[in-house]
Amino acid sequence: MSGRPSASWLLLAAALAWGCAKEEPRPQEDRTIAKLRAEADRVGKGGAPSGPPSQLAPPPEDPNANLAGLATAEEGASDHKLRLPEPNDTKHVDTVAVKLTGLTSTHSVKGAKVSLTTEELFLRVQIIAQNVGSAPAPLGLEKTRLVDGAGKEYPVARDAQIAAGTRELAHTWGPQERADVVFFFEIPPSVLDSGLTLVLPATSGDVRLALR
Repeated sequence: MSGRPSASWLLLAAALAWGCAKEEPRPQEDRTIAKLRAEADRVGKGGAPSGPPSQLAPPPEDPNANLAGLATAEEGASDHKLRLPEPNDTKHVDTVAVKLTGLTSTHSVKGAKVSLTTEELFLRVQIIAQNVGSAPAPLGLEKTRLVDGAGKEYPVARDAQIAAGTRELAHTWGPQERADVVFFFEIPPSVLDSGLTLVLPATSGDVRLALR
């Protein structure tokens, strides 16, 4: 037997040597490791950890989402009938006797063609009025206002009046004429229980009806 290695052994050794020489780290792995190290260094110096955009900042809220929800609510869903004050006396605006008959708070006013929605409140005030005099009595009730406990005044919400289809507030009442009158006011919810007063203009001076 010869001491020289066989040809098959030489080929096997060459193949093994070639394989070892080609076994190198993958370029992608090198880039990943480099990025991880760079991120660790950045955070170590006080930087904020990075992440997907959804983790860094939540999507902004839609400022109109609540208003849209109120607008699409079923009719009457936001209506709240309020207790009438006690005592609830009849007052006189010149020769027209007036008495409070209804109070309702709501976020929406819906008419036959138009609807209005607010994130605050519409206060619906209903009175019964009758001219108890023997002559016609002109009244400009469009200047009626609401006053809260702090003295702040709220005028009639004309858009809500139109949407609801209420009667004209400037009217001349015939002798013994009797009818319901409805007012809408837009107010912050915080003043609902602040001591509200309905102020009706009259030639003899303002007439006040306590509501709350």
